Amino acid sequence: MRLTFLGTGTSFGVPQVGCECAVCTSTDPRDRRTRCGVVIEAANGTRLLVDTPPELRLQLVAVGIATVDAVLFTHEHADHIHGIDDLRAITIRRGAPLPFYAEPPTFATLQARFPYIFDAAFRPLPGTTRPEGVLHPITPGTAFRVNGTSVLPIAVPHGRASVVGFRVGNLAYITDAKTLPDEALASLVGVQVLVLNALLRTPHPTHLSIAEAVDMAQRVGAARTYFTHLTHDNFHAQLAAELPPGIAPAHDGLVVDLPEP
Repeated sequence: MRLTFLGTGTSFGVPQVGCECAVCTSTDPRDRRTRCGVVIEAANGTRLLVDTPPELRLQLVAVGIATVDAVLFTHEHADHIHGIDDLRAITIRRGAPLPFYAEPPTFATLQARFPYIFDAAFRPLPGTTRPEGVLHPITPGTAFRVNGTSVLPIAVPHGRASVVGFRVGNLAYITDAKTLPDEALASLVGVQVLVLNALLRTPHPTHLSIAEAVDMAQRVGAARTYFTHLTHDNFHAQLAAELPPGIAPAHDGLVVDLPEP
């Protein structure tokens, strides 16, 4: 199994527009963070894209990924869905719509903001294209399969939004969580690689802080934990040096390989 980080930044991205702080002007490429998304590739070759961040086209080009088999949406916030139109380049070559998996509230937002994708009556003009997707509603705690690959949605709290993380085999990807409830922790038993959001050094009402994320990571006990959804509060190198063994900040373009369960 392979995990590819497309983006690891907060909703502002890093560098942040108009900011001249030391991190935003850093020359370390690991300090440049686009909005969050990953691709999970199972041993059978199935590729799962998690979220469609605004920089999706640039992210996929940067890592050399040209095809995916399905899209999993964590939630409806703009930094996780507003790159959806970039899927045109993938669906036009598929000859068939992409399966989209999300909770009903996320689908409602997608349909409201991007009706041209989901309205069966809409037909693009000759010579033009649109992304093609088929909606598949999911329920936290109930696994579903994509081309034989089992995916478990895991509910996590994030303010007013309904948010899910995903477990695929020994890998779990969770972003935009304020905490990991007991039910989520139970769903994460045995994971070898955990991805977890770690927003700021100070508490935040809807996101794990770095200290809170460390605590949750240690409670899960994965062999490797990678922090994502990072802000311009932290240099990559400095944060990496501070974190406990087995926990590290992710960066855009990072590839993590792990054995199948």
